[in-house]
Amino acid sequence: MAKGLLRSVSTVSAMTFISRVLGFARDMILANIFGANASFDAFLVAFKIPNFMRRLFAEGAFSQAFIPILSEYKSQQSMDETKALTHRVFSALFLTLTVVSILGILFSGPIVQVFAPGFADDARFALTVTLLQVTFPYLLLISLTAFAAGILNTYRFFSLPAFTPVLLNIALIGAALWMTGLFAQPVVALAWGVIIGGIGQLALQLFALWRMGFFPRFTFNIKDAGVIRILKLMGPAVLGASVMQINLLVDAVFASFLPVGSVTWLYYSERLMEFPLGMFGVALSTVILPHLSEHFAAGRHQAFSASIDWALRWTVLIGVPAAIGLSLLRQPILITLFQYGAFSSTDSLMSSKSLLALCAGLIAFIGVKVLVSAFYAQQNTRLPVKIAIMALLTNVILNAVFIGPLQHAGLALASSISAWLNALTLLIALVCSKQFTFNNGWPAFMARLGLSSLMMAAVLIALIAPAEQWAALSAGRRVLELGGIIGLAGAVFAGTLLLTGLRPIHLSYQAPSP
Repeated sequence: MAKGLLRSVSTVSAMTFISRVLGFARDMILANIFGANASFDAFLVAFKIPNFMRRLFAEGAFSQAFIPILSEYKSQQSMDETKALTHRVFSALFLTLTVVSILGILFSGPIVQVFAPGFADDARFALTVTLLQVTFPYLLLISLTAFAAGILNTYRFFSLPAFTPVLLNIALIGAALWMTGLFAQPVVALAWGVIIGGIGQLALQLFALWRMGFFPRFTFNIKDAGVIRILKLMGPAVLGASVMQINLLVDAVFASFLPVGSVTWLYYSERLMEFPLGMFGVALSTVILPHLSEHFAAGRHQAFSASIDWALRWTVLIGVPAAIGLSLLRQPILITLFQYGAFSSTDSLMSSKSLLALCAGLIAFIGVKVLVSAFYAQQNTRLPVKIAIMALLTNVILNAVFIGPLQHAGLALASSISAWLNALTLLIALVCSKQFTFNNGWPAFMARLGLSSLMMAAVLIALIAPAEQWAALSAGRRVLELGGIIGLAGAVFAGTLLLTGLRPIHLSYQAPSP
């Protein structure tokens, strides 16, 4: 079964890799055209608001509530009953989000005042309101896309949902290259690109549901038992599943009071941090939730615990070298990807400061996704939300403490610290409730991982050139040299793991003592 899980994670990771690479191409084009200026700050806030709500309600709370209930229906009810549940959930979701989208458009001004209060006294405010009025319906489109993805993932069709974000990247690239001339404010083209991408994503997922025989029909019944259970789970899950997104949005609120460009610097550092997080963290939590839900529904408690152990081993195996590599290579990566055109060396330097702070929390960000899934598979939303609120309040307090001396980098550091608090508290709760027990072999596993990471870090430190020398290289040389350094460091890391005796059995469900 571990091989099946790893195969599913690899499939999702491969599709996510394609999306992330195209996402970097998108960001390179946007950095070249817009740089880090007031209009791009406005777009990022206008896009962040519906995107935040999407991650909060759709991929976060909704998916964490919907998939366990759907898995239960799949294993215990007939196919007709299972399809009827999806129809009722779709209808409730569609009507609710249509109303929310209309209200969001009508009240865009007050919403911007809440989420970017620092924009109130400059020209960014009016532009952000205009952009938000265009982008807000993206919440409806992408939430319905997440609904379709939940069905596909429950039935083990992981690749298409993971590939779908490619369409948004294509739409934004097309808007940046060919639509900016159509508007007095060129950045408005990006807002329409968001809507075009959302339509494409939803259409592709609905086509997949039609092929499965799950194409949604309007059968609204708010009193349906399954819908009511999902709504009850969603309430507290809004915070429990999405504390990272809330923290990042809180960062944006604080950043709106900082100098122009701060929102953009945080955005690019978050984008780089989200590469390993999306490639592996999201893939891991996407695949593990249906498995954990089925184990819990069937009463397979040992398999439930073993699945968490397996996921945590992979979390640290990928997270540790990714955090080290990204922190040490932060300036070469930023220079290689973005330092062209309007994106200056100052922008690269400032983005690298917040990226370093976010790297400190990368393992915790991934761990939260895995550990929260363990609670939601049990349909337990109360404890995670209490922990999430504690972490969120910690983030707000630390933002206020760090913003003065560290500026935007302090906001990123606060997010990392609160993520660690969230992850460790979730882990302690699982262990104390006897829902999870560490399998054998962890001390030796961590020793091998530590030595391999040190060897990799030594190679990176020896090979990285100063930022000024890196910036002097041509774009092609930057890519080739960065790829060579990453490849060599990765080979040293993997080779050291093998030489110290790490084998697949140490990453399996019942890892024996070495």
